[in-house]
Amino acid sequence: MFSHRAYRRGSAALLAALLGIGALVAPAKAEAYVDQLADNAATPTLAWESCADGFECALAQVPMDYNSPQAAQIDLAVIKLPAADPAQRIGSLFVNFGGPGPSGVDRLRERARWPWLFSDELRARFDLVSWDPRSVSRSAGTQCFDSTAEQANYLGSFPGTPTDPNDEPAFFAASADIADRCARNAGPILHHASTANTARDLDLLRRAVGDETLTYHGISYGTQVGAVYANMFPGRVRAMAFDGSLDFEGNVNGHGADGANLPLDTRQGVAAGIAETFDTFLRDCSAAGPRCAFAAGDPKLKWIALAERARIAPITVDGTPWTYSQVVSAAGSLSRPETYPDLAILLQNLFDSATVLPTRTPDALFSSEHPANRVEAFYTIQCSDSTVPRDPAVYSQVAAAEDLQSRDFGRTAVFNATPCAFWQGEDRDRYTGPWNRETAAPILVLNSRYDPATPLRGAKAGAAQLNRAQVVVIEGAGHSSMYVRSTCAEHLKRDYLFTAQLPPAGISCGIDRSPFS
Repeated sequence: MFSHRAYRRGSAALLAALLGIGALVAPAKAEAYVDQLADNAATPTLAWESCADGFECALAQVPMDYNSPQAAQIDLAVIKLPAADPAQRIGSLFVNFGGPGPSGVDRLRERARWPWLFSDELRARFDLVSWDPRSVSRSAGTQCFDSTAEQANYLGSFPGTPTDPNDEPAFFAASADIADRCARNAGPILHHASTANTARDLDLLRRAVGDETLTYHGISYGTQVGAVYANMFPGRVRAMAFDGSLDFEGNVNGHGADGANLPLDTRQGVAAGIAETFDTFLRDCSAAGPRCAFAAGDPKLKWIALAERARIAPITVDGTPWTYSQVVSAAGSLSRPETYPDLAILLQNLFDSATVLPTRTPDALFSSEHPANRVEAFYTIQCSDSTVPRDPAVYSQVAAAEDLQSRDFGRTAVFNATPCAFWQGEDRDRYTGPWNRETAAPILVLNSRYDPATPLRGAKAGAAQLNRAQVVVIEGAGHSSMYVRSTCAEHLKRDYLFTAQLPPAGISCGIDRSPFS
């Protein structure tokens, strides 16, 4: 395997020459294709204002419907952390943190100064820019309920993942009901929230900040945004880093009729990704010994016993009942390695069934923030983008098959996007390909070896669909370098974003430390 350290030594002179003059790399010739709907829209004016802690905020006005660019407009909330060294500034680095659904404004506020994600050197030379994509939070957010209280009560009582066929009818009914509520209440944004329109918004934002070409870091679903942009505006790509990457064609159409008749996360291999990551968690826990609360005995056998026990009846601990669905959901929440020690404590407490649980709830332990319309925005965007089965019987059939393939985690992938089967919004401008237009610069893809949300096999499939892309594997468990801390990966990404030059083929990166260190 190629050594990252050797690469750093060998490229030092080249980087010094490139970075010392602060020059942009001249883009290669790219295909002349450009999406005309975005080009026909006016460039927004950004009136930046200070919004605390060194950040600046603005609103960008863009068309609701790019087919009628002078008609109804919506405001996108945009945030910027200016480059720390203006004299060496390259331009803006646009960041989409994934989802879809979370607020990009909130996430940049929280994460802009995470050194394993954005080093001091990177922040010195780029303005970091993010935004709430259309239908999310402050940007014409999809609203399916009359009040936040109604929303909280409704989502809090939504059925969990069906654990057997008897639970499925109630889950299908609830999935149809939330689709109906959004159809009644959300308004026109329901029909204009595709990733293609977000890519058009991104091109308008690029123009608004004055960059001739786009420098971009997409995480998780943000890689889908990046891939769509790269093929709608191939000549405007300066550099794009995809982090925790998707199978782009699989996400949209499932590689044809057979794939499109599979539930969304099933065709992305998410169940296998969760299972592989959970097995890695158990191995790392065992190797950590007393540093992992679930390590005593054989963690794999303990998990099997715990899961089977929960299947029979809820496990009540300190007055709190835990259903099988809740136990599996907690065990599969593996995106953030820093939560693994808490997960081990939770599993051991459940296994013992007598020890007091941590005071935090499962949501507090394993979820990030809960923006006001994260669930509704997820379905608005994902259901606009993807062809999925419309017959509930298909989900039942696939769930039965997945039970045989992955005893505990298969159903999670089957039912994750079930409301899309009943969704009534449709965006005629969604992007369905091609995916291999020649971009002005190659694309860097980072993916952890064991990723529960964007499995490595999907990242490799997506990279193969692009015209020029290279996959660098981070040898760890967790979802994207946002959560899997790797100084090596940050350096590779940083150097690539500075120069638009890919690292040598065959290079991989280690992680900074074990979750149980």
